[in-house]
Order: sequence, then structure tokens, then C-alpha cells
Amino acid sequence: MATTLKKTSTAAIAMAVFVALACIGTLVISWTFSSSLMYPSYQCTEEHFLYCGDPSQLQLDFENVVFSSDDGIDLSGWYIPAPDSSKVIIFVHGHGADRHEGMRWFTSVHTAGFNILAFDLRNSGQSGGDFSSMSYFERQDVIAAVDFLQNEKNLESIGVFGTSMGAVTSMMAMDQDPRISAGVFEAGWANLEDLLGEVFSTHVGLPRVPFLSLTTWLFQLRSGVDMASVNPETVVANIAPRPVFVIHCEGDELINISHGERNFSAAKQPKDYWRSPCDVHARAWQSAPEYIEARVTEYFLQYL
Repeated sequence: MATTLKKTSTAAIAMAVFVALACIGTLVISWTFSSSLMYPSYQCTEEHFLYCGDPSQLQLDFENVVFSSDDGIDLSGWYIPAPDSSKVIIFVHGHGADRHEGMRWFTSVHTAGFNILAFDLRNSGQSGGDFSSMSYFERQDVIAAVDFLQNEKNLESIGVFGTSMGAVTSMMAMDQDPRISAGVFEAGWANLEDLLGEVFSTHVGLPRVPFLSLTTWLFQLRSGVDMASVNPETVVANIAPRPVFVIHCEGDELINISHGERNFSAAKQPKDYWRSPCDVHARAWQSAPEYIEARVTEYFLQYL
């Protein structure tokens, strides 16, 4: 009897240790994943960004500018003037990127007669800020950019071009700020929790339960973000009658093209869509430069 009780007790202890280790492991993984959302790593590579210098690399004159968000964060950027133009495009980069991400578009947009503002979102590049929030606070940065263009550059005809998280940030800012007259949104997600679930199951190889719910809870707790409010498919319809142009790589390995299709479906007219023949996240320009440059510039010329 004593031997049996001893074996039962040992098995119970072993099970308790196993459960405790599993819980600790789940917490560590979820904490690490939430940290990757808040503190992304970044290195400019010409493979993706094409250009890692400043606009002089494109033979464009520019000035370094700094402006502040409503919550007091200094945001750094480049302003590229176009002579005798009252129209401007704001370029908004993605998660773990900076203002260089938009440079591949600068030449065509500037040649078409647009001023350009490209800046680093909070906690990116040369801007201030303690963490990234997956668009929740970054939308304030885009609105601050609009304020800067109106107050400092006297520009009223304003469009936005956002890539990946920058697309989501731009859609949310455009929903809030009617001063933004037209938007191009490349490779944005439709629902952040859906995207994180796909990343866990497809890229990390872990089940959504319990990792997704725990990561979401930790991210919201640590950042103050309301995850439900960073889902552009719920607000993109509010942008109408201002136009939206959704672009997405058909083989996007990070944010599935279904997200782009959901955003386009949720938007109201006037709207445009390009299913880009590329299989790497946010590489629409590389798939057909001349074609998409013409479409984007014609779109902004029509609506600004």
C-alpha cells in the first residue's frame, strides 16, 4: 500500500511539474511574441526597399523635417517639394520599417507633380516613441503629418500611400480625418487578430489556442491598445465618398491576399483594386514597376 501511494504521489508531482513548465513555456512564448509586436527589429535592405540612402540618391531635393504628434512624440521625415504644386502624398511605412520603404515610388510620384512627405512612425527610424502599437497610436502620427502639411507648407490637397501596417494606419487615419482626400493601401491586414492567428498556425507552427488569446491579452495589457479598433475592414467603408485603392500581392506569404480582398470588399465606391503578380509581402512595385507607377499616379491625379 505504501509503495502504491508513493508511486501515485510521484506521478502527481511529475504531472504538476509538467503542467507548470507548460504554463511557463506558453507564457514565455506569448510574452516574446507580444514583444516582437511592440519592439520590431529593422535593417534596410536594397532587396526590399531598393534604396537605403536619402532622396538625393534619386536626384531629388529635400529637407529634413520634424513635427510632433498630439501626444508629444517627435516625428522625423523628409519633405520633397514639387514646384508650383499644391498636391502632396504622405508615405507611411510598415511594421519594422522606416521612411525608406516608400522611396521606390518617389520618382514617379514626384515626376507626376506631387510634393512628398515621407516620415518615420513612432518607435521607428529617427522618430521618438517607446514602442510600436500596430497602428493604434500610429494613426495619430499620420494626422500630425496632415497638420504639418497644412500649417507649415500650406498644402490642402493631401493623399496617403501606406504599406503593410502603414496601409492599416493610413486607413484608420483617413477614417478619422476628412482632410485626407485619397488613399492607396498596399498589403494591409483586414483584422489583426485573424492575422496573428495565421502567423501562429502557419509561420510559427503553434496552435492558436492558447497562444493567440494570451499574446493578444499581453499585447493589449502592455501597450494600451484596443485590438478591436485596428481592424480596417470595419472602418474602410466610412471613407467614402473619398476613394480608396487596395493593392495586394496574390502570393503574399505574410499577410494573405484574403485580407486585401476583405478590405476591398468592405470599401464603398469609388474604389480600385490590383491583385499584384508577386509572392513576397509588399513587393507590388517590384512585380510591374511601370504599370503600377502609372496606375498610382493616374489615381492620385484624378482624385487630388
